Order: sequence, then structure tokens, then C-alpha cells
Amino acid sequence: MQTAILAGGCFWCLEAVFSQLQGVLNVKSGYINGHTRHPTYREVCTGNTGHAEAVKIDFDENIIRYDEVLDVFFTIHDPTTLNRQGHDAGTQYRSGIYYLNEEQKQQAQNNLEALQYDLPQTIVTEIAAAQTFYPAENEHDDYFFENPYQGYCQVVIAPKVQQAKQQFAHLWRTA
Repeated sequence: MQTAILAGGCFWCLEAVFSQLQGVLNVKSGYINGHTRHPTYREVCTGNTGHAEAVKIDFDENIIRYDEVLDVFFTIHDPTTLNRQGHDAGTQYRSGIYYLNEEQKQQAQNNLEALQYDLPQTIVTEIAAAQTFYPAENEHDDYFFENPYQGYCQVVIAPKVQQAKQQFAHLWRTA
């Protein structure tokens, strides 16, 4: 089993996609690479804690590889907007890959370089060593699936889920 920690805007969006991929065993929303110990959602939303909203993804590398996780990640958010995803703005919505070992760091750098080759805009995704990951409050777990008719879920999350399902059908859970 491997773990990936990724930030790409609102953690609800990332969780909704990654939790539906084959080989993904667990996805937990949380906060990473800030300076406040045990931050709350409300504190992180102020932008004053330094944390990024992120997801911690536990996956079976025999079913889905780390580079495939990164491919999905770069497809479901815009890695070229600094501290912003759509209307969500602030450092807590930054794009980041938080590696747990040198192999992940190298793979993230390779993936980013390959993607940059194909994009006219500069990628601003930070690649940094993972610091303490603080799990988000339980009400954020399965947010999209628990609140499918909430406006943000319908307008922002659902299109990302649909896009990922189409583009990564070979990785999508069938049941």
C-alpha cells in the first residue's frame, strides 16, 4: 500500500473523485504544510494557518500506480492558477503534491515536467515534503455523496467527477 497527499482546491472535489477509483482504499480530507497545530476548517478558511486543504489517499499500487494518481490529480484541477481553483481563492486552495519519500518526489517532478511541456501556461503546483497531515472534521467525510443536491456539489464537484469518470473509465470502480 502507498499513500499520496495532494492539494488541488477544495478537498471535497478531490475526495469525490479519488474515492471512486479502483485500488483506492481510503481518502481522508485534511490540512497540510501549515504552521498552526491542529487547525480547524474555520481557521484554515481564513488563510492564516498556512495550510492547504488536501486529501490523504491510501491506495494499492498493484491496482493503481502513483503516476496514475497524479494523472487524475492534474486532470481534475487547474495547476496553473496560483492559490485559486475557480471561485475558491486563498493559499488554502493552492495546488500541491506533498511527497512522503524521494521516489514520490522524483515521480511528481517528472509528471509535472511532462505536463508543463504540453501546457502554454506555467504550472504553479508546489512539490514539497509532507509535514503533519491534520485530518479534517468528520462532517467533511464523503461530503459530495452526503450532500449531492447542495449547490456547490452540483455546480463544482459533479462536473469534475463526470470528467474524471469519462477520462479515466479504465480506473473507475464498476460497483
